Amino acid sequence: MPLIRQGGWILAVALLGWLLYLLHPVLAPFLAGILLAYMGDPLVDRLEARRIPRTWAVVLVFALFGLLVLAALLVLIPMLGRQLVRLYELAPQMLDWLQLMALPWLQQQLGLAEDFWRFEQLKATFAGQLDGAGGIFARVLGQATASSLALLAWLGNLLLIPVVAFYLMRDWDLLMARLRALLPRSREASVVRLAGECHEVLGAFLRGQLLVMLALAVIYSTGLMLLGLELGLLIGVLAGLASVVPYMGFIVGLSAALAAALFQFGLAPLPLLGIGVVFMVGQMLEGMLLTPLLVGDRIGLHPVAVIFAILAGGQLFGFTGVLLALPVAAVIVVLLRHLHELYKLSDLYREPAAVVSDDPPGPA
Repeated sequence: MPLIRQGGWILAVALLGWLLYLLHPVLAPFLAGILLAYMGDPLVDRLEARRIPRTWAVVLVFALFGLLVLAALLVLIPMLGRQLVRLYELAPQMLDWLQLMALPWLQQQLGLAEDFWRFEQLKATFAGQLDGAGGIFARVLGQATASSLALLAWLGNLLLIPVVAFYLMRDWDLLMARLRALLPRSREASVVRLAGECHEVLGAFLRGQLLVMLALAVIYSTGLMLLGLELGLLIGVLAGLASVVPYMGFIVGLSAALAAALFQFGLAPLPLLGIGVVFMVGQMLEGMLLTPLLVGDRIGLHPVAVIFAILAGGQLFGFTGVLLALPVAAVIVVLLRHLHELYKLSDLYREPAAVVSDDPPGPA
């Protein structure tokens, strides 16, 4: 009977996973709503502790989220849009600079053949990609407006996110209590303890890591713009987002900033040195202040595991998988840690007890 019961649980979990895989194209607004409710619940609990009714606390948290989104729409997005347009305008000049200055110098230093780069072919290909990219938004908008049903479905999913988040945030504690009441009484304590560890890890990632990314984006963008780099804001935001992977933000941001500085300032040493200082300061603040203070060592993911999780999530579930890769990987690490503890307590791991012989010892 125990074997049959365990097989039934395994089958139920497998069926649930298969069902989620089939439904994942329509799960995006619900996942986004769950994420917003999970991140906003601690704020709602703090407001509720100050004797504010929970519904009004949820309204206040939603107002705060709305102000942040509005500020991003009114301030940050137009600035990034202008920098993207500027990047599109500078792209042909950058290609000419590579062709006339950078690559010939590198070719001379390395002793390469004259037609090694085949730059005209590369330039034509890249220019074609830029021309195609410039009309992507127009094509997508045209396809969306051509089908009223598709446009209504997209708008419906977008409007569904705050609705789902509002009701989940309002009833979050009630839902958690009902889920706890469904747990087997004999397993409740261990399941609650395991869920608490997963909650700690998820909280560390969702709140801590996102704050680290935001802080690095501000540090990099501010430093690069103070140096006079035209694309400083765009590169700084890109480096902050890429910092979700350890050292990736530093590598991507420094490489892009140095390339942009070489094009804008040439070989002037002060801008190049200033860019190196900006990213070194950002890296030092991340390692010694931001990550220990905001995240700590609670996630415990190796950098290789982080890269693999992001690639695997993108391969399996696309953009949604990329967003959920690290939280899911962090929870899997917690589960594997407990499985490791159970394995070390099992008879399979422990050495067999020494066999006691009944025969008296022989003469010395």
